[in-house]
Amino acid sequence: MQRIRLRYTKRGRLRFTSHRDFQRAFERALRRAEVPMAYSAGFTPHPKVSYANAAPTGTGSEAEYLEIALTAERDPDKLRELLDESMPVGLDIIDAVEARTSGLADRLTASVWELRLDGVAPEDAERAVAAFNAAESVEVQRMAKNGMRTFDARPAVAHLETISPQADRPTDQACAILRLVVRHVTPAVRPDDVLSGLRAVADLAPPVAAAVTRLAQGLFDEETGTVTDPLAPDREAVVTGNSTVAEAAAAKAPA
Repeated sequence: MQRIRLRYTKRGRLRFTSHRDFQRAFERALRRAEVPMAYSAGFTPHPKVSYANAAPTGTGSEAEYLEIALTAERDPDKLRELLDESMPVGLDIIDAVEARTSGLADRLTASVWELRLDGVAPEDAERAVAAFNAAESVEVQRMAKNGMRTFDARPAVAHLETISPQADRPTDQACAILRLVVRHVTPAVRPDDVLSGLRAVADLAPPVAAAVTRLAQGLFDEETGTVTDPLAPDREAVVTGNSTVAEAAAAKAPA
């Protein structure tokens, strides 16, 4: 059984699709692309698809991941192309690699988020970010299944800064852009929790909803403060495996 890991996006209006909506669209794409899927056993077999840490509905993402199990081997790049052609524009399959290692979900320990705050002056955002970073704790509240929950959002935020708006996204009104790295902890700290924290420590309240995009997710490197590509170990395993085969063939070749 071959396992393929895929990276996909949620762009534009399709950021409002729920995880269930994506599942339905992806399973249709599997059928259209005639992917030889492995199925679960039981009375209601379903395709063996494992989703990892999906972004909340309403947020964009450049780094969503899933894994599929196949009954016959396929080239990952060709499979990616077929699936991407079968998906709606905005739900784009942008990377694929054969799974050569275990524990993809274990390598998703942090996310890089970008928050676009229209109507917020950059200097106001900078003051709020400085107050958040200086705080030892930032208590926020979120409605949970069992009622309102209060928790400290500060420890999960490994990095928070303001950045300049990109030249390809001009605006004629005040606009602040935040970049943050958030560790995946329990309870999960989401970008809207960080916005609640900025409101709590600096009374920063954007006049319109923030445009939130996940730029990356992967293993958090404590030394560098960066988030690494979770598919890199699988690519490295492929290269190492190919090198080993080549070396073995060379050793057997007659002198």
